Amino acid sequence: MKASITLCSIVIAAALLTSCAGLEGPGKRVALFDGKTLNGWTIIKCEAAVDDGDILLTAGNGLVQTEKKYGDFILEFEWKALRDSKWDSGVYFRYDTVPEGRPWPNRYQVNLRQGMEGNVGDLEEAKSEGLVKDGEWNKFKLTVQAAKASLEINGKSAWQADGLGDPEEGFIAIQAEVPGGGQYRFRNIYLTELD
Repeated sequence: MKASITLCSIVIAAALLTSCAGLEGPGKRVALFDGKTLNGWTIIKCEAAVDDGDILLTAGNGLVQTEKKYGDFILEFEWKALRDSKWDSGVYFRYDTVPEGRPWPNRYQVNLRQGMEGNVGDLEEAKSEGLVKDGEWNKFKLTVQAAKASLEINGKSAWQADGLGDPEEGFIAIQAEVPGGGQYRFRNIYLTELD
């Protein structure tokens, strides 16, 4: 009886280790924002705070940038503009530097500007219309793999595009454009790295 309990314990432990090992590396969905701190992020030329479980952009023209670079991934996030009109922000991806004298990278940006929500100016096919809910939380799901990208807005396919260039990996950042576009809130930011 003692031997079978020990054997059973070993089998369960092995199963748990195998299960936990499967959670590491590509394919694991991880929270980039824990809802309590800005750990894992760098604040550049702007002000941001954790407020009621959200990232709140409060001042400046700059970035709330990941500390780590990413190549192929699925990025999920929710955002809400706090102005009634003329809101403007964005989420940058796959860039490695911000040019001298500028607050933001040259490309690639998923736009959150009123009337252009979801568009990526550097990708001709990356345009959407009519999928955003004004004054409410909106959920974006951006998939980036090799030279291709696609976006879902509030559970609906917005676009699929080809033509991403270098770099093959880079930072992800929330754009603060508070003087020109007001405050924003961001929450539920998750990333799944792809092979």
